[in-house]
Amino acid sequence: MTTVTLLSENRHHRLGLLAEHGLSWWIDTGDHRVLFDTGQGMVLARNASALGIDLASASAIVLSHGHYDHTSGLPAALDAAPHASLWMHPRATEPKFTGSGGTSRRISTDFMEQRGFAAAGRRVKASAEPREVIPGLWMTGEIPRTNDFEDTGGPFYLDAALTGPDPLLDDQAVFFHSGDGVVVVLGCSHAGVVNTLRRVGELTGGAPLVAVMGGSHLAAASEKRMNETVAFLHQLKPGFIAFNHCTGENAVRRFADGFGSACGPMHVGDRRAFPPGV
Repeated sequence: MTTVTLLSENRHHRLGLLAEHGLSWWIDTGDHRVLFDTGQGMVLARNASALGIDLASASAIVLSHGHYDHTSGLPAALDAAPHASLWMHPRATEPKFTGSGGTSRRISTDFMEQRGFAAAGRRVKASAEPREVIPGLWMTGEIPRTNDFEDTGGPFYLDAALTGPDPLLDDQAVFFHSGDGVVVVLGCSHAGVVNTLRRVGELTGGAPLVAVMGGSHLAAASEKRMNETVAFLHQLKPGFIAFNHCTGENAVRRFADGFGSACGPMHVGDRRAFPPGV
């Protein structure tokens, strides 16, 4: 049995837990444990302790991309799990900014840009290719952008002057086999939910989608993008959908209306269990 627990997210609905604008997942296969993203780091250790999760037992830490709300907790996570390997896209260390009208805000961190994670003895796996992180759990690597309706979900740049758009090629997801199909765990889906799920489908030989959960960056999505995303998910017929973090309230309601009981919440402290894959 593989369990997926949410350690950091924008909301919580349990006493003793804290929320922040960030995302961090704990994936436990029974034999191995993976921390996928680290949030802003303000709630990671406390929530893990409250949920009975020992961060030191992590075999690996995987980063979905280089934004602060997914990587600011990395120094603390690395300290807590000194033997864990670290997996990311090579471009996750690039400077990252957002803004408009000449006003910019940095959304990367010194630790990532200065490669503070590259301490002696740390196993760092920087790859744009799909990689098996632990037995049965993969990171997608760089996700091809294959449609004309998905964008990065906002005004993102590689410089403070906002002259060089950031394509966020470092964006990736993780997935594992469960039951009769595949479970996909998202960071922010800057590559697009449809592009991401198509890539997972290619990597898994078209295996059915059991569940998809995580951030989808649809808060500012066009009607065409929402329609295409909903239609694509209807084709895949996942048994469980839980979009959160950067998805946006309107998009969350749209999925709830379109998928009914298959669509559920996933906030801090929530845990979902999946049977072993065949």
